[in-house]
Amino acid sequence: MAILLDENSKVIVQGMTGAEGQKHTRRMLSAGTQIVAGTNPRKAGTSVDFEVTPTGYGSEKVEAGTVSVPVYGTVKEAKEATGATVSVIFVPPPFAKAAVIEAVDADLDLVVIITEGIPVKDSAEFFTYAQEKGVRLIGPNCPGIISPEKSNVGITPPDITPAGPIGLVSKSGTLTYQMMYELRDVGFTTCIGIGGDPVIGTTHIDALKAFEEDPDTKAIVMIGEIGGDAEERAAAYIKEHVTKPVVGYVAGFTAPEGKTMGHAGAIVTGSVGTAAAKKEALEAVGVKVGRTPTETANLARELFA
Repeated sequence: MAILLDENSKVIVQGMTGAEGQKHTRRMLSAGTQIVAGTNPRKAGTSVDFEVTPTGYGSEKVEAGTVSVPVYGTVKEAKEATGATVSVIFVPPPFAKAAVIEAVDADLDLVVIITEGIPVKDSAEFFTYAQEKGVRLIGPNCPGIISPEKSNVGITPPDITPAGPIGLVSKSGTLTYQMMYELRDVGFTTCIGIGGDPVIGTTHIDALKAFEEDPDTKAIVMIGEIGGDAEERAAAYIKEHVTKPVVGYVAGFTAPEGKTMGHAGAIVTGSVGTAAAKKEALEAVGVKVGRTPTETANLARELFA
């Protein structure tokens, strides 16, 4: 099994006709994702042709050749025509809020927001709106979600890991890819890059809950980073609700205090939000925490020895 996304998921690409949208739509199609529509009100009624070359694990299910994807004026029209339940957003920051609200109003199950640089005020508003409507968001400023050999929505490379028993949730896109590669001999049910912005749609806790409920996920790897208290809150949740083994990594052990590092949310003040404090909180509830990605991967691998 997989969480939130599987081989039956039908996906709309908002921003498909732009350069980034076209590039990543081609990659997603090549990985076997069911891309059924794009949206652009100025190009409604047209279609975009993609030259698909099977890529990555599970690509034997993909036929090489040209795939024509129709373009609709709105997400609602695309959903009504195709039965899609998932959208992925590649629109520029100034238009991202409207794109998310449009997807939420179409009553999709899942909206993945890849766009980086969205104002925090906009993110807070569309996150609150999505919560009220009961629509799951992933992102913004994230690589998206991949269920290896099933479906890939976002920008995660599909050729670095096969399916397997580990669930992965990470703030960092790059560390998502590295951990997938490090544990390619074991494999993953689903890997979610949740993004590191101050306001995000899916949290560590949301992913932990879903992985705990998934019978095929046997262990969980959780990657955090300095700044905020998301990892400490995740530790409290693990103590009360998670029975499966969890292995953790916190990026930023060498970061200076009081300085913004990387993602907009990674701000350290005193002992609050430091890697050491997060490591201590996680280890206090039984999570094994590595000091490097490779050490973390080895800790996870030991669970299947």
